[in-house]
Amino acid sequence: MFDLVIRGGEIVDGTGREPFNGDIAIEGNTIAAVGKVDTGGKAVIDAAGHIVTPGFIDAHTHLDAQIAWDPMVTPSTQHGVTTVLLGNCGVTFAPCREEHRELLAGMMETVEDIPKHAIMSGLPWDWDQYGDYLDSIEKSRPAANVVGLVGHCAVRYYVMGHRAVDGLATDEEIEQMAALVDNAMKAGAAGFSTSRVTAHRIPDGRPVPGTFSSVAELLRMAEVVKANGGGLMQTVLGIEGDADKVCDLLREIAAVGGNRLMTNTSVGRGDDDGRIMHERFQAMADEGYDVTGGCIPRGSGFICGLCNELPIRTPAWQALRDLSFEDRLAALENPNTYETLRSEGIAAVDDKTPEAGMMRAAKGFYWLGDGDHPNWSAGPEGSLHAMAEANGEHPVEMFLRVSKQTHGKAIFVFRVFNGNNKSLTDWMRSDFCLPGLGDAGAHVGQVMDASWATHVLGYWTRDAGVYSLADGVRRMTSEPARVIGIEDRGTLAVGQRADINVIDYPRVGQYHPEYVYDFPNGAGRYTQAGCGFKATIVNGEVIVEDDVHTGARPGRIIRHGRGD
Repeated sequence: MFDLVIRGGEIVDGTGREPFNGDIAIEGNTIAAVGKVDTGGKAVIDAAGHIVTPGFIDAHTHLDAQIAWDPMVTPSTQHGVTTVLLGNCGVTFAPCREEHRELLAGMMETVEDIPKHAIMSGLPWDWDQYGDYLDSIEKSRPAANVVGLVGHCAVRYYVMGHRAVDGLATDEEIEQMAALVDNAMKAGAAGFSTSRVTAHRIPDGRPVPGTFSSVAELLRMAEVVKANGGGLMQTVLGIEGDADKVCDLLREIAAVGGNRLMTNTSVGRGDDDGRIMHERFQAMADEGYDVTGGCIPRGSGFICGLCNELPIRTPAWQALRDLSFEDRLAALENPNTYETLRSEGIAAVDDKTPEAGMMRAAKGFYWLGDGDHPNWSAGPEGSLHAMAEANGEHPVEMFLRVSKQTHGKAIFVFRVFNGNNKSLTDWMRSDFCLPGLGDAGAHVGQVMDASWATHVLGYWTRDAGVYSLADGVRRMTSEPARVIGIEDRGTLAVGQRADINVIDYPRVGQYHPEYVYDFPNGAGRYTQAGCGFKATIVNGEVIVEDDVHTGARPGRIIRHGRGD
């Protein structure tokens, strides 16, 4: 008998080939048979009427801290994700000298909106080198598999101390950093990450270490990655919004050879932005460079609602912000308070003052709706301003009315990124676009994009038909596995690790974001449940059954060059 048999599902194997009906047998943590399986199983999952896919791989998370106190890796594992990549954007917690712990925690708070006090109290801090950090995470026994990148910021702090922020590294310091990266990769890091986005800042307001490092320093790190058999160079490049300079720097890093590059991308509001993005990446591919653009697969930037952040900052709204959730609801029932909020908000929005906040952007502010599932993809007619006008209301009035009627559960999104659906669709179709960039574990009070996988499967694949089922699954499984450098996951084939989803395809989706207080010291965050998962399996063990966690925590630390 096999340990587990999945019977009679529509197998979408992750390679891009057409789906086919069949069975999958699992022995231990490995797929033992695919196709017709006559032998029985100690456990059997009836997959009739369901699709069976590889587990989804999230190539851009900041779960570096959360995974220590939330080994169920929520909400990622509630959306079919079975492997997560930590250490993006140059911000990691290792290597780390003891005296730099608060520096790294404070930087993670200002860059990624993860509360510093939760980080300091929630992490064991029992490491110095990057390999020690991976060992520490392994002790938490996460439900999902973990891959890690070593970050430029931590490496710079370790070598240069406070000079890491503004200082130009000497040749000797560059070599010391190179040695740390080499040590990290030999201990299992999948590659190196860096950021040159000036908006990424430390608590005193200065850009993070590495933002203004020399190109020679970056190229030296790329050489180390190459010398360790090649790996992932993850970059966040924001050279004053100059796309040509960004691509030129990507070319320089890629020219070192032997490495895969992944950088963050988004499209603007122009109808041609997606096509132009594709053409830039196509040009780099034509020159022989392996460069992939990660992209949030929907309009995103900030979410808000009565449960947490508010969109307007006039005195009355600031006073509302200082109240508890229950007291905010009570304040909306007070006619005088309600009128003050309404009149101050309308004046700020109409005059387009800074106090109008997110609602100043008439075309970018959207309500996710009151249906069972959030509407992330409404066109311009679905903006709050357009809907309010159609209802004969002011947008501020509609915000207040909807918030009151839903008892504070209404969630609104301000689309800073990917505000043009046509342009986003063009870029999503590109072979160089990797949907994801959900920032799971980060921006916990600002965004909720960790549900990107169910959005890709439910919207882009099933509803919009931009991807075929086979291609949509490929882009979430074997393609991120290739980019990260994971060889034994991402496809359903004999000998591969048994990371598998059994999905009710017509039903797959997500529920509305919720704000909860489950971080250390009672800190809050957004989370979001998924639906349609009959089973999610990690290394042969079921971690989600009928959309509910089983409590199993079979994840592994996937170390570069070692398997797991």
